[in-house]
Amino acid sequence: MAYDSYRDFINALDAAGELIRIAQLVATELEITEIADREMKKPGGGKALLFEQPTVNGVVSPFPVAINTLGSWKRMAMSMGAETVDEVANELGALMKAKPPTSLREAMKLLSLALDLRHAKPKTVKSGSCKDVIQKFDAPASAKSWPPAPDWQKGTSLNPPTLANLPILKCWPLDGGRFITLPCVVTRDPDTGERNLGMYRIQIYDDKTTGMHWQLQKVAARHGRRYYERGERMPVAIFIGGDPMFPFAATAPMPDGLDEFLLAGYLRKKSVEMIKCETNDLEVPANADFVIEGYIDPTEPLRDEGPFGDHTGYYTLPEPYPVFHITAITHRKDAVYPATIVGIPPMEDFYIGGASVKLFLPIFKMNFPEIVDIALPAEGVFHNLVFVSIKKTYPMQAYKIMHGLWGMGQMMFTKFIVVVDADVNVHNTSEVLFHLTANTDPQRDSIFTKGPSDVLDHATSEIAVGSKMGFDATKKIPGEGFKRAWPPLIKMDEAVKAKVESILNTKV
Repeated sequence: MAYDSYRDFINALDAAGELIRIAQLVATELEITEIADREMKKPGGGKALLFEQPTVNGVVSPFPVAINTLGSWKRMAMSMGAETVDEVANELGALMKAKPPTSLREAMKLLSLALDLRHAKPKTVKSGSCKDVIQKFDAPASAKSWPPAPDWQKGTSLNPPTLANLPILKCWPLDGGRFITLPCVVTRDPDTGERNLGMYRIQIYDDKTTGMHWQLQKVAARHGRRYYERGERMPVAIFIGGDPMFPFAATAPMPDGLDEFLLAGYLRKKSVEMIKCETNDLEVPANADFVIEGYIDPTEPLRDEGPFGDHTGYYTLPEPYPVFHITAITHRKDAVYPATIVGIPPMEDFYIGGASVKLFLPIFKMNFPEIVDIALPAEGVFHNLVFVSIKKTYPMQAYKIMHGLWGMGQMMFTKFIVVVDADVNVHNTSEVLFHLTANTDPQRDSIFTKGPSDVLDHATSEIAVGSKMGFDATKKIPGEGFKRAWPPLIKMDEAVKAKVESILNTKV
């Protein structure tokens, strides 16, 4: 299902009983975070929240703030227009396994999958509600690909939005300022023209400049390095809101070079309509709630960004990052400002990351067919801890999986991988820990290695470089150094269980 705006998604959540409206004045400085944090910590992720009168420095913003909108399995499924996330994952898995048809029935099934893809490719349109209100700022100095000065002030709004009056949150007490926490950042490779959609927190410095926290392993950072090498001003566009599949696609582990808007179009079963920005040549979704346009100047020194209370549960300390200069802000007349917060888990991002794992599990299985399931426990704050179950058929297979996963995309950041047998439920942390402690000899069944680390990881001795550890918690077989008989797991006879069930259910 495609949503025309974030407000449409909010209304759907409201109708489903998944939304709490808060009419009182609540400050964007810390107070929204405290309320949202309490809600996210409730069993199952709590409810979505809509703050109808958020205040910015004591002044009521005209834009309501939505938060925790994707913070449960039900709301993640609703954002995809499905009953469950597993339903969508199964559909994508079937598509990944599609083979040339050998019968009419198979041909019809494959056609059905193909029709789902007909909406995947984004298309360009000339008008969109993201430009209901337009505010352009002072024209930058002449630079390649920038529009002529006479067109710069066309369409200027009389009631302009600025970074100073948007309801941008200050999340935690030691944060370096206000941060846009659910931004979709659009960049383009200057050599190939390939587009990337990513999510990198945006710290507000003043009404016309922000930080751009793209970590060195991210695609946008790679684009940025090319602009720095070429000495050319880099166009950047940030949009907020629109269809909830946009922020999901921005965080999804898409293979390098594939347009994230293809994934968004597939999941919403409708092509994403894109519109050209006012002050650069990038395109953004025409139904976005807010669009912030600008550039990064490669001749300008980097600036400290942070501290920021991060998904690690700790503050990330200040580090130098590029400065983003604002050239225009546009928005819908009925815009809703979506936000999230991160911190000590569980948080909303647990469900977003978990949905990504479910959707991309078929891709992992294509590379590693022995994989049964993968889980990223909330305690591991995304990728620090990974549980994976496998159908083990030969010695040292668990180690093959560890090394393979460490070589795949953002899995390179994983600190700990625990591999268990196929019959272990990796989504039950207690069950995994039981098998970890029961099935391992620490020296024999563990491995250390080195590799890239998350820039946000405060525990590594050097930034972005660290070590990893893998545990083979599977049943040991010949060839793995185990020379004893492996005992059976305690399990009650099924007939006895059925009889006891009958006894307990008999009414006196």
